[in-house]
Amino acid sequence: MIVDKMQVQAEKEIVLNIAEEAVIESEDRAKSEVSEEEDVHFHDVKLLLQEGVHEDDVKRLKNAGINTVKGVLMTIRKNILALGIDETKLSHIYEVCAKIDMNNIFITAAEVAELRNKIFKLSTGSKRLDQLLGGGIEAMSITEVFGEFGSGKSQLAHTLCVTTQMPGPNSYLGGKVIFVDTEHTFRPDRIRMIADRFNLNQATVLDNILYARAYNSEHQWELLNHIGEKLHEDPGLYKLLIIDSIMALFRVDFSGLGEITDRQKKLGQMMSRLQKMSEEFNIAVFITNQISSDIRINDMDRATYKPIGGNILAHASTNRIFFQKGQGPLRKAMVFSSTDLEESEEEFIITAGGVDDAYS
Repeated sequence: MIVDKMQVQAEKEIVLNIAEEAVIESEDRAKSEVSEEEDVHFHDVKLLLQEGVHEDDVKRLKNAGINTVKGVLMTIRKNILALGIDETKLSHIYEVCAKIDMNNIFITAAEVAELRNKIFKLSTGSKRLDQLLGGGIEAMSITEVFGEFGSGKSQLAHTLCVTTQMPGPNSYLGGKVIFVDTEHTFRPDRIRMIADRFNLNQATVLDNILYARAYNSEHQWELLNHIGEKLHEDPGLYKLLIIDSIMALFRVDFSGLGEITDRQKKLGQMMSRLQKMSEEFNIAVFITNQISSDIRINDMDRATYKPIGGNILAHASTNRIFFQKGQGPLRKAMVFSSTDLEESEEEFIITAGGVDDAYS
């Protein structure tokens, strides 16, 4: 019996070592191959120096969180002028950026299709949920999941922290994760359990997750600058940005009726920034959201649940998925709105190892 236990433990350690080597190998391959992709996705803003842009102006751009040529082109004129760069210099900067990044002008649909071939999809841990999402959580887009408390939103976020690090279809090598926590929901112990499910080394998986706790909506916005810097410093290594949840702090900081307009303006700026960031660095953005209950006066027994955030979130999110509780570990996911997913629904379960299929 003792021999059998020792043998089982030895075999388990071998599996974990192999899994850890796979994660490290995936990261090394990503680092080696990113140099080929940098010319396409990551034109450093320092390239402007070679075109006669003054060093002080480049520093102003970087201090504002604008680290790439595409980032300059994605920023409106008045925001760059506010950095202390005058009209004449700014016109030159835009001309230089357009010259470097030729994709900023009109291109053919065939070229768009070629660019979209670089998009990857991250597994949710459930094959059926992946199928509902057209293959998984998509890069260069924002996937929003909303639902009541306990419907599985944060559970999916934790599962994605692990599955993102694993190799996948279409030569996806795996990558690191950035997690912005607005409700103190992140649990490292949960990550460990999910890592065990996939036979991955717990310490390695945790090391590949960059975590930040946001305490108010302004802090949440400031973190985006740090995230942009990190994505620029380590191009191609980070594949997923999670914000759990997107509206929690806005809901608290802007609670008065007269503050709704200001809240929506700031929320719109944040969503626009996330949208541009997903395209600029070819990452997937996954956000969770809360719901409000719209109770009908003439039908008090029924309530229609809808995501908060209004049209700002509705238009900014590429895919909006509604999570609903079922009996026990059972959950239901429904496509609420999407640019390319058909309206359908699927069931999944929450297990000790994260999100999984409800049935085989």
